[in-house]
Amino acid sequence: MAYVKKRSVLPIYFVGLTWLAWAWILCLPLYRPTHYIMAALASCIAYYVGKMIFPDRGYEVQEPAQAAPKAEPEPQPRPAPKQEAKPKSTGNPEIDALLVERDRAVSEMRRLNDSIKDVKISAQITHLETTTGKIIDAVVDKPSKLPQIRRFMNYYLPTTLKLLNAYDRMDATGVSGANIDGTKGRIEDMLDTICAAFTRQLDDLYGQEAMDISADIKVMEQMLAQEGLGGMTIDGI
Repeated sequence: MAYVKKRSVLPIYFVGLTWLAWAWILCLPLYRPTHYIMAALASCIAYYVGKMIFPDRGYEVQEPAQAAPKAEPEPQPRPAPKQEAKPKSTGNPEIDALLVERDRAVSEMRRLNDSIKDVKISAQITHLETTTGKIIDAVVDKPSKLPQIRRFMNYYLPTTLKLLNAYDRMDATGVSGANIDGTKGRIEDMLDTICAAFTRQLDDLYGQEAMDISADIKVMEQMLAQEGLGGMTIDGI
């Protein structure tokens, strides 16, 4: 329980009535300092008389129940930042760099394929993406072929991406003009040649293997002929 003291305002009203009575009812003067002093004394007397008649009152009130302090939530551990998975090393720095470049080039081709809406160019980009992956995979499988694709990696592939990016930017403007249309047309014509060049590059990587297999076939044919087995079918055997 709490004890609350409530002050009465009636003594203040007594002071106000004293001033009204002084000036309007009793018509006492208020133009000298002594007059105001006397009026102030009368007001104090009236105030204390009012306090005696209407004293302050006190009473007890029920204290509001204090709410229990909220428990602060325990700090949650921050999740560890996700680390990008690093590609596994092949043990050959050149091949590792080649795989990184393959992923970058293939990713860029996919982005361009999604951005460029022309059906023919989209099909050509798909062909370039697939062929690029096969070219690099062939070298990863046999690193001795790496010198065969140095010009492809250093010039043909980055220049092809540069041309496709230029086409994408100009196509995105939605504007037809001599410079834009002319450049886009030259790139469209060039893509047929580029697709053929990429296919030729992949084919050349298997040139030595084709020669070795051809030699093996020739040797086998000669040995079969010497054994009298040349030209015979399975049924004949």
